[in-house]
Amino acid sequence: MIKVGIIGGAGYTAGELLRILLNHPEAEVTYVHSSSNAGNMVADVHKDLLGDTRLVFSGEYEFSNLDVVFLCMGHGKSKKFIESQPLPESLKVIDLSHDYRLEREGNRFVYGLPEINREEIRKAQFIANPGCFATGIELALLPLASKSLITDEIHVNAITGSTGGGQKPTEKSHFSWRNNNVSAYKVFTHQHLCEINQSLKQLQKSYAPSLNFVPVRGNHTRGIYVTAYTRFTGTLDQAKKMYEAFYESHPFVHITNEAPDLKQVVNTNKCFLHLEKFDDKLFIISITDNLLKGASGQAVQNMNLLFGMDEKAGLMLKPIAF
Repeated sequence: MIKVGIIGGAGYTAGELLRILLNHPEAEVTYVHSSSNAGNMVADVHKDLLGDTRLVFSGEYEFSNLDVVFLCMGHGKSKKFIESQPLPESLKVIDLSHDYRLEREGNRFVYGLPEINREEIRKAQFIANPGCFATGIELALLPLASKSLITDEIHVNAITGSTGGGQKPTEKSHFSWRNNNVSAYKVFTHQHLCEINQSLKQLQKSYAPSLNFVPVRGNHTRGIYVTAYTRFTGTLDQAKKMYEAFYESHPFVHITNEAPDLKQVVNTNKCFLHLEKFDDKLFIISITDNLLKGASGQAVQNMNLLFGMDEKAGLMLKPIAF
């Protein structure tokens, strides 16, 4: 069994990791760290886990008996942690923050999007898990980039659930503000743009960043609904065949002929893609669960690859239909 630890164990992404890993056939969660909850039962914070675990949050760092650790501490904190903590040479690290997603000199982290970096992930020690918006948008556009077919501006609108902002309450995640409300934010400037452009450039060397991204706060709890369009001179049938071929060996991405509903992927590690053609524009819908394929589910998918397991292990989750 793979011995698993979680740092920053009280938040939404840690809760989803625990829900998956406690039922994973090849993993055992042996350590969960939380400074603010040290000494408390994990199930007293993640109340859906009552009856599933007797784990207690630790306030001390302990890595000697772990095979892999997930970092769920929030943006900016992972880098400080990595730089200050002596880690065993054999320990694998999967970071869910944005601290190591961009290629920089000295960055040992592999960008953990299996649909483009599967083989690099298998050989890595350090994984930077992609952002939630980035995952849905990249999966919508990567087949085009793989054929160097991004030749014009890309327009993207993406609506996210309130869990995307994390567990700590803010003015814009408060129920009375978020309910029955929609708002745009960080228009054209969202931090995930950098990793999206990096991934597109990885597959299409000629790509010059031209992505116009409008993020939207939705009035739902979880899930991201992406719509994107760009110029495409081929036929719809050609586009579908290209997308099906690109994702043929990737078990969580599926092309659907019917426009999908967000609830089809909530509580799963799936991404559904739908294509339509309007004049010279290819229109793409991409839907994911921001806490799973956009965060914790993808992190477990990366763990499976790191340890040579079936990529789908522990991740055949069922959607919440109603």
